[in-house]
Amino acid sequence: MEKLLIKSIPYLTSFLGALILTLFLVPLVRRLNIKLGMIDKPDPRRVNKVPIPRGGGLALIAGVLVSYGIFVLFFGKDPFYAKNVSENIYWKYAVLSLSIGALGFIDDCFGMKPKVKLLGQITVAVLTWWWGDLGFHRLWPSIPAALDCFITVFWIVGAVNAFNLIDGLDGLASGLAFIATFGMAGALFLAHSPASSLYYFAFAGGLLGFLRYNYNPASIFLGDCGSMFIGYTIAFLPLASQAENSFLVSIGVPLLAMGVPVFDTFLAIVRRSLRHLIRRRDSSETGNGEVMTADADHVHHRILRSVGLNQRKAAWILYVVAILLVLFGLSGVVFKSRAAGLWLLGFLFAAVVVVKDMARIEIFDFGRLINSVARDESVVPRRLKSRLSVPFYLVADIALLIAVFFVCAWALKINVGRIMLRVGMPIRVISIFIPLVLFRTYQTVWSRAMSSNYARLLFACIVGGIVGSAAIYYSPAYNYQLKAMTVMYPLVSFIALSLLRNLRTIIRDSFYNLDCSRLLKSGSASRVLVYGSGLRYRAFRRELVRTASENDRIIVGIVDDNLLLRGQYIGGVKIYGSINMLKSIIEKTKADALVIACDLSQERLRIVCRKLALTNLKVSRFYLNEKQLDLSAEGLKE
Repeated sequence: MEKLLIKSIPYLTSFLGALILTLFLVPLVRRLNIKLGMIDKPDPRRVNKVPIPRGGGLALIAGVLVSYGIFVLFFGKDPFYAKNVSENIYWKYAVLSLSIGALGFIDDCFGMKPKVKLLGQITVAVLTWWWGDLGFHRLWPSIPAALDCFITVFWIVGAVNAFNLIDGLDGLASGLAFIATFGMAGALFLAHSPASSLYYFAFAGGLLGFLRYNYNPASIFLGDCGSMFIGYTIAFLPLASQAENSFLVSIGVPLLAMGVPVFDTFLAIVRRSLRHLIRRRDSSETGNGEVMTADADHVHHRILRSVGLNQRKAAWILYVVAILLVLFGLSGVVFKSRAAGLWLLGFLFAAVVVVKDMARIEIFDFGRLINSVARDESVVPRRLKSRLSVPFYLVADIALLIAVFFVCAWALKINVGRIMLRVGMPIRVISIFIPLVLFRTYQTVWSRAMSSNYARLLFACIVGGIVGSAAIYYSPAYNYQLKAMTVMYPLVSFIALSLLRNLRTIIRDSFYNLDCSRLLKSGSASRVLVYGSGLRYRAFRRELVRTASENDRIIVGIVDDNLLLRGQYIGGVKIYGSINMLKSIIEKTKADALVIACDLSQERLRIVCRKLALTNLKVSRFYLNEKQLDLSAEGLKE
């Protein structure tokens, strides 16, 4: 126990030194910044309701660098205990981190164009690689210098902007950085390099000291000065402490520790790029259309809105997510033999979370962009589209048939050697592709295809499969799974080709459902019941999907007099019952409108109208009738 206490003294000293000095400096910096006029005033994008001084990161920088510098000089410690790096790397880090902090302080004080600030960040990152001699070449010794420089710059600039963008709630950036710092220090302890984590403790002490004043309700903000210093430090430390063949410790855990800011940055880039493209196409869209323009749709803004504008709750939700990500990364270091499985499981979970979160804004914006392109009425894009549609299907079908071949070979455990690649695969692909051409599948308008068109497609695949198997039987590529391949390859090819031809419809319906989900949450949509579930209902729904951007109506249920259909679903919409149950159906669905989408006799229509007159529904009728035209001169006067 005594030995453990003695060993912990340097870590406690560095931690407490930075903590105490930062606690002392923050009030002084706050008064200084107020005199300089560095105040964040409330506006629609900011969450603070009162003016709060910014630029408090100056106290964090001074508290950490000065206290740790004194600690190193007094105790004679190696600042980083890093192998194969220059002995004065800490002092180079101090100069570079002061440079990035000064860049942010100038922005806090006077304002700076985003492109100028980005250029400054890139300059500091390049100096880190060139002057500091830090990069990924120690982790991957054979990496080319140019590629190493590019990755290093991307790593540093990405981390700097990630923490800059996430700094939107009281205590969020400093709290996430505190969690990330201890996570990376823990990885070094588990990798048996505890001495390399000494500066991590000093940095954590400074963050905790600043968090005392930055936690909600905050009396001072980090500003770009502090958030950029935090991002640079968290990117720099793994580069200084990394060793060969230590990917998880050097990259994996730090990346997970920065998971929340990195995810937020990724979404911001996607979201702003989409909106930039939308605004370029549609002049009626509000905003200046710049990719680097700030918005109020960051992850913390979304969570803040979902918890009733409670900053503490929003911050703690993200703290917990960051802690879980760090623990997941540390478990990968502990269970090295199972790290691949853990990372795969984590990737699948993250994919679900990402898609669920993106569906609310980014995927909806992507749908708006696709819809804008699809509805471009200009002649040139449509002519180009019509010319490229057949070549697209040709190339896509060949690629798809090749992919199906490998899938079937994998499923049937067929060894795909050189002969199979040179002979077997080309025969299979060509034997189906030629019938597709002969059966005129490329002359079919698949968006309006009927069952006979799909039957022809299936027949082409079956014929091609049989011909291909016969050719392979007499070729050097013959294999013992010939019968299974004869059945499986045409069927899987038919399924894949059918899905490809319905891809546009699938995407369109998916975006329509997302749009419906958004409208339901907003509460501004008209909730429509449809009377009838036959062909007219399908035509009516197809019309709603086709004009999704122009409609604010959502089908919430179907009314049908066929009792056998009660409780069933058509396209995800429930059939609630007959017209006699209309009152209870309205109560369940909260509908405010009804569309009659079936053929009714005059007598039946009068009965239905009498029932509808007892409700407050807006009633309309969807027609789909054949009407005789009078082609005489008098008939064409209109």
